Amino acid sequence: MDDDRPDVLLTGLLFYDLVLTGLGKPPTPGEEIWTAGMGCGPGGIANLAVAAARFGLRTSLATVFGDDFYGEYCRDVLCDQEDIDLSLSRTADGWPTPVTVSLATGQDRALVTHGQEPPYSQDALMGDPPEARTALVHIEAEPREWIAKAAANGTHVYADVGWDPTQEWSRDLLDQLALCHAFLPNETEAMAYTRTDTAVAALGTLAELVPVAVVTRGGDGAVAVDQTTGEYAEVPALDVEVLDATGAGDVFGASFVTASLGGWPLAERLRFAVLAAGLSVQHHGGALAAPGWYGVDRWWRSLTDPELKKTYGFLADRLPADVGPPVHHAPVTPPARPH
Repeated sequence: MDDDRPDVLLTGLLFYDLVLTGLGKPPTPGEEIWTAGMGCGPGGIANLAVAAARFGLRTSLATVFGDDFYGEYCRDVLCDQEDIDLSLSRTADGWPTPVTVSLATGQDRALVTHGQEPPYSQDALMGDPPEARTALVHIEAEPREWIAKAAANGTHVYADVGWDPTQEWSRDLLDQLALCHAFLPNETEAMAYTRTDTAVAALGTLAELVPVAVVTRGGDGAVAVDQTTGEYAEVPALDVEVLDATGAGDVFGASFVTASLGGWPLAERLRFAVLAAGLSVQHHGGALAAPGWYGVDRWWRSLTDPELKKTYGFLADRLPADVGPPVHHAPVTPPARPH
């Protein structure tokens, strides 16, 4: 029987990102730094949406676009270029699309954002969410009603969490994991919420709360436990030069979902997600850095390192016959509209 449900259901705040790279160091007050590295494109929740869509997943996104240049540009990119379903999204009259300027230096970045609270909440956008194979969500202190509805209709919820500016790291937030199939925090978040001092210890605690627990470790790779299959896996990161780390965690999450929907073993799911995230940081960040099948295939075909060739040998059987056209990376400026 055909399954016409979306593969991935998403909602969240969209940004127009302007990323500057090659700065060497952050500017100080009164200082001007020139750089040759710049890229622009959709960001925020668009990072997850594009990363998923480029792996061929039917992706449904509920977000808010401003009725301005930035909103129109982002909508065109997501709908027309990336083939993302925006039927649950809305355009808000008189509301400015949030704009973020990212100054990428070394392994990190500083962000400055102009924006206002969106006029529609996630719950208002989603209403009674459509049935989907998975939903990628960002859990916060205040639970979202739509997530419980999605879990109730059979959608597998894959969740991450963000930095807690209050530094309280309330364990109450972990109660929401009862709705989730998988939880994918980074090691700082995982250790803080579980009151542990290593990523592996944090993983052990989280594995008692959710069927699939993953802890990402940046340059040290990732560890995971899948209670549904009894698997444990730990994989290293790729040794890559980082241009811009914006959105790497989103690419990891979307890649892990892609491999999970394919029924891959846990070690392969982790390696694939680490690879895709590693490929993404070599381009100007946000949504358009996502490699998709095309980028993974290109990496695999150019690989000469015998050890990596062996480690990632599973890709020979996993890559689709049609990896799609070359992906669009972030332009320096938005292309001019045809007259």
